[in-house]
Amino acid sequence: MIHLTTPITDDDLKDINVGDQISISGTIYTGRDAALPQLVELVKKDEVPFDLNGTVIMHTAFSEAGIAPTTSNKEEIESTIPFLSEHGVKIHIGKGMLSDETADCLNASNSIFAITPPVAALLTNKVSEKKCILFENEGIEAMFELKVEDIPAIVAIHNCEKI
Repeated sequence: MIHLTTPITDDDLKDINVGDQISISGTIYTGRDAALPQLVELVKKDEVPFDLNGTVIMHTAFSEAGIAPTTSNKEEIESTIPFLSEHGVKIHIGKGMLSDETADCLNASNSIFAITPPVAALLTNKVSEKKCILFENEGIEAMFELKVEDIPAIVAIHNCEKI
């Protein structure tokens, strides 16, 4: 298991390979269909209220029932991955297969895609704090800032290699 703490640097990812088990601690952000396209628009306007450099975004909603990854290859999510990676997001956590084009964009930005099992009880137990930071009107699909300890994942895309 490779332990990573946010913010993630290029050096943190240099020795990581597809298939590696990782755990992520620190601050991560949530976003899915409703929030991620809006986040892209805020980035374009330079209006993001936090620094994207070295961030981790988990493709999930957050409810009292917990968190679990949503399908990352939904158009509304996958279309944001290249742009957000270019603007500093280092790890995208979700589930599902991404296109070769998205894998190429991840590689160009030295970012990775990691998958995590959709086990809400396990993942939710790793969250010590949560705060809605953007798009509150989207309800559980708003963006949340989470303080986490050891969110488990498996690297699925890195350096144009895929599981």
